[in-house]
Amino acid sequence: MSITPYQAKYYAYELTKRCPSNSVEKLSATLVDAQVDLNPHQIEAALFAFKSPLSKGAILADEVGLGKTIEAGILLSQQWAERKRKLLIICPSSLRKQWSQELMDKFFLPSIILESKSFNQFQKAGKKNPFDQNKIVICSYHFASNKAEFVQLTRWDLAVIDEAHKLRNVYRPSNKIANTIKSALAQSRKVLLTATPLQNSLSELYGLVSIIDDHTFGDYKSFKSQFSRLNNDDEFVDLKERLSTICKRNLRRQVQEYINYTSRIPLTINFTPNKDEQALYDMVSDYLQRPNLYALPNSQRHLITLILRKLLASSSYAIARTLGRLADKLQHKLKSLNVTESYNDVIEDYDPIGEIEEEIDEMNTETEVFTQADIAAIEREIEELTAFRDLAESIVHNAKGEKLKTALQEGFSKAQEFGADKKALIFTESQRTQQYLKTMLDKMPEYKGKIVLFNGQNNSEEANSIYKHWLSKYEGTDVISGAKSADIRAALVDYFKNEATIMIATEAAAEGINLQFCSLLINYDLPWNPQRIEQRIGRCHRYGQKFDVVVVNFVNTNNAADQRVFELLNEKFNLFSGVFGASDEVLGTIESGVDFEKRIAEIYQNCRTKEEIQRSFDDLQQEMEEQISSKMQTTRQKLLDHFDEEVVEKLKVTLAESEAYLNKYEQWLWSLTQLGLQGHAEFENGSFSFRLKKNPFDSISIPTGKYRFAKNVADAHYYRLGHPLAQQLIEQFKNSELNEADLTFDYSGSPTNVSILKPLIKKSGKLAAYCLTVSALDTEDYLLFATVTDEGKELDHEQSQRLLTLPVINNHNGLSGIETQELKSIITQKKKKVLAGINERNTTFFEEELEKLDKWAEDKRNSLKLTLKELDEEIKELKKNARTARSLPDKLALRKKVKAKEVKRDEAWREYDLAGREIEKQKDELIDRIEQQLEQKTELKKLFTIKWTIK
Repeated sequence: MSITPYQAKYYAYELTKRCPSNSVEKLSATLVDAQVDLNPHQIEAALFAFKSPLSKGAILADEVGLGKTIEAGILLSQQWAERKRKLLIICPSSLRKQWSQELMDKFFLPSIILESKSFNQFQKAGKKNPFDQNKIVICSYHFASNKAEFVQLTRWDLAVIDEAHKLRNVYRPSNKIANTIKSALAQSRKVLLTATPLQNSLSELYGLVSIIDDHTFGDYKSFKSQFSRLNNDDEFVDLKERLSTICKRNLRRQVQEYINYTSRIPLTINFTPNKDEQALYDMVSDYLQRPNLYALPNSQRHLITLILRKLLASSSYAIARTLGRLADKLQHKLKSLNVTESYNDVIEDYDPIGEIEEEIDEMNTETEVFTQADIAAIEREIEELTAFRDLAESIVHNAKGEKLKTALQEGFSKAQEFGADKKALIFTESQRTQQYLKTMLDKMPEYKGKIVLFNGQNNSEEANSIYKHWLSKYEGTDVISGAKSADIRAALVDYFKNEATIMIATEAAAEGINLQFCSLLINYDLPWNPQRIEQRIGRCHRYGQKFDVVVVNFVNTNNAADQRVFELLNEKFNLFSGVFGASDEVLGTIESGVDFEKRIAEIYQNCRTKEEIQRSFDDLQQEMEEQISSKMQTTRQKLLDHFDEEVVEKLKVTLAESEAYLNKYEQWLWSLTQLGLQGHAEFENGSFSFRLKKNPFDSISIPTGKYRFAKNVADAHYYRLGHPLAQQLIEQFKNSELNEADLTFDYSGSPTNVSILKPLIKKSGKLAAYCLTVSALDTEDYLLFATVTDEGKELDHEQSQRLLTLPVINNHNGLSGIETQELKSIITQKKKKVLAGINERNTTFFEEELEKLDKWAEDKRNSLKLTLKELDEEIKELKKNARTARSLPDKLALRKKVKAKEVKRDEAWREYDLAGREIEKQKDELIDRIEQQLEQKTELKKLFTIKWTIK
């Protein structure tokens, strides 16, 4: 439908107006652009975090698998759209790349990962604070804590903290990382993401809430005295009410109507190493258990030992070259004594090195001096390493490798029972094992030429060839990002989806890529870190997966430790089966997957007999079971889970509202685009696509070619509200100066039935459109219409809106004198009504904040009263003891203690009085600050005035 410049200007203002914080409409523009399916619980969660402009943030605590990352992405997108660009994400180091990829793929948001290397590069280039970026900054917990002085220099518009349960012990002064991060972000709005806000103790919930807002509860002492037992209903109701304003938790059973989740089907493949493989394992394992080794520097002993054990378990091909390099290192030491070398070439084959290197903090340099006895021992060690290497190189066939053929056969058979495509993702931790597996499988006719490799480098000849073909295939589309490393990853995934049968991947593929078209995942090497396993499986078993996913694991029947590791991961962590895999409680318990991995490495390193191995794993398992106890499960459900029919109905309403807004936004943007690109683009009838022949704007660079307005576009540029072309068109129409005009609207030409306008057919009148901008707690825009018929009847807001969506068949502009005093008076009245509504809503927000501050002040006073009560009880007990004391010296000593305590109590009373005044002062300051925010500033801008007729 062709529209006029008057309608285009109206649409442009509708598309960019700023809406109240608790309105679904506020998020509509963000949702139009996002490459995600619309799930009402995620919209509800995002609205919850935004609902009060006085809010300092929220805890989003959905159960695992419901998309907390999407909820945070919606919030970040909204901030970005409002030009609030100081955005920070703090997450576990293993999730940094995944966050970066998800933000770009789903929300078109640029990000930068800050770590030591990039941080130092920015500072060398003259950037004083590398956290000051024009992109979303992503960093790990450790890095945020280490660089807290730089983090706190920025007043962040929004800081997202993922896996926030890692900070749950912030109430303990000894938890330095949590307290440092809390302090650094004290002045910034925060959203915490965690499936486990309440694990073992209500104190943890207090800790997480205090990170968001220190005024939700008093101090820790008063919280413990009030809520540690929840003995009566009043205490429970009070706690639940306070949490309901800051913590939102959606449950899986609430959303099953909207989301179809598939299951994981576990498949275990046992293998027995051959004689030479077992001999190699035993010899290298014994070697690594020695207290002193010259080949491994003390500064990196734990790190390199862990890596060697993982490579040893991977394949003889993985360990052979590494053993040879260690021998070469020792040879070099003999020739160049007193020289410390880098061991990067020794550990380079272990792909997850970046994750554990950051958290195994032992990278101190050292200088070594050798005696003659040392030199003789080094020579013997070189002979051993060389012998190990020769044995490894002599092993041509690995028992586990041969069993991989069986695993593929059984796995494909099971996956095809569900109707899934024949695709297999094989994970290994070693690039050399990766190459060995490819060589082996390439010899099988059914897989030859059907295998693609994915690793941290992706720089092979084959990868570059796939990349070039992919560039040609998607030339002139937004599928190509321009960032080569990201595009090579995308090219390899595309090749796996459309050409290959098998992808053999290292840990690089566990981060940030979507392989939901694959339903067979094989852990050729099994990590000891449960979080990394969950990440791996999550590449395939995720929202959008249509089939059950088969998860294959290998177990070495000759290795008691391997068997116990698998048992722990499978039976206690439930990683490989069920709809969601590992539960909230399990993954939330593991403070650091790397720490857990180190615990298992210690068992391998220190236990020499089968009995020692079993005993150590029994101890570890018992420790985990105590941590994963369900004692808080009932409390958590009662406090945080809000499941009833009302919640489900609300989600239905939210979905309906959101879809209605999205449909309107899409139509407005499309109509506006068609008008704005006349003469510059060819539009395809019946589809939301066009071919841009010429860039209409000299001020910005916009590529020509095909554009499509749809989700997951692969054959064109993705046209969307946030696209630079759309933004320029919108600004052009918003800034257009329009004369008064006479428009004739065609009711019968409307593609939809507009029943509210039917009584106006053959009638005419006048319409004045204004934009009212109000700045108080938030900045909001309101479109106001004064519309009257020639008979003097006033049209309501919806009728005015719908009138401007009808097709126009006659347009006469250049008129004057249309706007009358009557229209101006209507606009004045509507302005008053809007301001009154805003004032009423903000008063509610103010009262809620005031009630919170009153409770906080009362909590603080209760804490002081507790101290006085404790002193009174101690004095009472001392007086009683003094009365019953038999000797005069004892009575005198006790009376002296009573006197000292009474002096202390008098001081506490004075402190109570002073603290009471300080509490009131703090409260008054907070109220003053809120009152300043409530002051309204308004701007009323005329858009256009028209005469109208409906035919």
